[in-house]
Amino acid sequence: MKLLVGLGNPGAQYERTRHNVGFRVLEALAARHHIALDGRKWNAAYGTGDVGREKVCLLLPQTFMNLSGEAAGPAMRFFKADLPDTVAVHDELDLPFGRLMLKQGGGSAGHNGLKSLTQHLGGPDYLRLRVGISRPPPRWDVANYVLANFSGAEEAELDDVLAKACDALEAWIEKGASAAMNAVNRKEPAKG
Repeated sequence: MKLLVGLGNPGAQYERTRHNVGFRVLEALAARHHIALDGRKWNAAYGTGDVGREKVCLLLPQTFMNLSGEAAGPAMRFFKADLPDTVAVHDELDLPFGRLMLKQGGGSAGHNGLKSLTQHLGGPDYLRLRVGISRPPPRWDVANYVLANFSGAEEAELDDVLAKACDALEAWIEKGASAAMNAVNRKEPAKG
């Protein structure tokens, strides 16, 4: 079983924000593979199904970003997923808008959702699919920036970004972390 954790905040006011791109990636993957995200457990929305030949659980914690691990930890134990079989999908300020990067393990780089996951999953050695949202313009507070909606121009390109993120997750599920990282991390950055 592969556990895919999308990071974001619950509620309609956050749906289109930069911080919720992790939710949006998993929602796109769920739609692509006809996986209903109608399960409710562990203070999360989730769905299970198949991607290729692999069983997956797509998890959207409803705890707010900074407490994401409180939902992901119990789900990981329930499904008996190991850290290498777990991926977190999250927004990344340090990548240009639309650029994707897969990374195995590492620190949180100040991302409170990742801090919570590391604490509750039992370590940092899960995979991360980092979805670039770029840094805010000068004099724009980072917290306000990540909680703001994507610009109109970004939103127009987002379907393509979400599709590429789904492709990256499928590559990980079907071919493993090394092959997926080689494919995803060498691609040219998206325009933005």
